Amino acid sequence: MDPTGLDLPPLAAAFVFGLLGGAHCIGMCGGIMSALTFAVPPSMRSPARLSGLLLGYNLGRITSYMMAGALAAGLGTLIALSPQARLVLQGLAAVMLILMALYIADWWKGLLKVEAVGKRLWRHLEPVGRRLMPVVRVPQAFALGAVWGWLPCGLVYSMLAWSLAIADPWRGATLMGAFGLGTLPALLATGLAARQLGALIRHPATRTLSALSIIAFALWQLWTLLPGASMH
Repeated sequence: MDPTGLDLPPLAAAFVFGLLGGAHCIGMCGGIMSALTFAVPPSMRSPARLSGLLLGYNLGRITSYMMAGALAAGLGTLIALSPQARLVLQGLAAVMLILMALYIADWWKGLLKVEAVGKRLWRHLEPVGRRLMPVVRVPQAFALGAVWGWLPCGLVYSMLAWSLAIADPWRGATLMGAFGLGTLPALLATGLAARQLGALIRHPATRTLSALSIIAFALWQLWTLLPGASMH
């Protein structure tokens, strides 16, 4: 089931949403990336080592996103047993995308309430992550990134609602993988101190354009769910 109601490949759309959410990723996770980078002993901060660690962090993070996507989509298979239930899930996915857009643009922070749901799990995982620091090896970075992937995040929860609507664990996992890959440029730019790219992503105009693009996509998605919409 394609919750977009469009001919656009869902994986491509998810990747684009990850790119558009880069401003939020920098605000929420950029500090973490910088802290992890500076936690490496100065004598071990060669460009090659830092690049490997940054990739390790993010590969672990994206792996956790994919696991969460598979779990959400698996739950969706139990819920979407009727056409009516599938329509409800598709509508929920579109509404969550709109909330994600409002969050990215700093117009409304309602998703913070959704993030609060994941804080209980994070309280148990955060100590595990702390025991892995300081990170000096790529497998260690991957493990820490896998823990970090469960950090409460409104953007991730919005995409998980889309995975729920897909109701196919494999597709839910790949959807979240595509979204995670879309977030890579922003976080790698932060970790590698690429100031110009980071400044562009954080610019209010960029955030506004990103939010409006996602809202337009979500509204189109909702329109396709209306009776007879496919006939126009």
